[in-house]
Amino acid sequence: MWWLSGPQDLHRIEDRLSTVYVERSHIDRDDNAVVLVNKQRTVRIPAALVATVLVGPGTRITHGAIRLLADSGTTVCWVGERGVRMYAAGLGPSRGSELLMRQAYLVTRTKERLGVARRMYSMRFSDDDVSTATMQQLRGKEGARVKRLYREHSKRTGVAWSGREYRAGEPFAAGDDVNRLLSAGHACLYGICHAAIVGIGASPALGFVHTGSANSFVLDIADLYKADYTIPLAFDLAARGHLTERDARTAFRDRVADGALMGQIIRDIKSLLLEPGSEASEQDWNHLWDGQSGTVAGGVNWASDLADGWDTESFVGITGPETGEAEVPF
Repeated sequence: MWWLSGPQDLHRIEDRLSTVYVERSHIDRDDNAVVLVNKQRTVRIPAALVATVLVGPGTRITHGAIRLLADSGTTVCWVGERGVRMYAAGLGPSRGSELLMRQAYLVTRTKERLGVARRMYSMRFSDDDVSTATMQQLRGKEGARVKRLYREHSKRTGVAWSGREYRAGEPFAAGDDVNRLLSAGHACLYGICHAAIVGIGASPALGFVHTGSANSFVLDIADLYKADYTIPLAFDLAARGHLTERDARTAFRDRVADGALMGQIIRDIKSLLLEPGSEASEQDWNHLWDGQSGTVAGGVNWASDLADGWDTESFVGITGPETGEAEVPF
């Protein structure tokens, strides 16, 4: 299991391939490599050199492969085509919690949280100075910019636009054709962002602009790319008469097939959460919170100095009977 591997056995995330996407293949294990087999080729990849494996449709994976990936600290995500849906994930335990702790620190302090929200807006609209803007002003600026963006694409493609409509829980049920295409495309984008966030050890729930949802940070990050990906794509599809949810899904899949978006998302998340020039540690320090001195080392019996002062009633241990079964080797 993963605890059998020491930190020295695990490659840092930045030294690994960021993601490997697999679909319509069989994933197995051969020594310390995962083997990807399909009708066209067989590919061997050292498990410890992969940060995240995205398991797409039509893929089978063996227990041995999962165990090897877990031993190597590799995140496994079950996704839709080209990662456009995020169904489930197993988080690799090799990375430390520094990125998550930094995210929690920023989101729970008003000044720092506003600073991240401003940086998010600046990444979308770099020509606007928002260094002193409040959250209310940011929302107003974003709303005006997005409305103008919709009008520009409507004029470019000749597709009529009357406003954004969306029905929560039914993303392809509300509004006209272009609205339904927008909702379908956004759902695909959310899947990729979710996989990236989980893959680097951040929390999908701790959002800076959005809040109250288990996917709040997913919505925050996805907003960075809608202007370049899903909004123009929806208007282009509507102009060509491609109006089904599958049209939106497959077009978005093809749009991100080169993998550049996933890498960009990971870089942007780190730039938002970390100090300039810093990098989150991937080492699992296994510390214990102390409350006074910060942290103390884990894996230590801190009761050893206290045990001599305990009486016979201070500690109770309960042990079940011997079963006669062989012990499981670890």
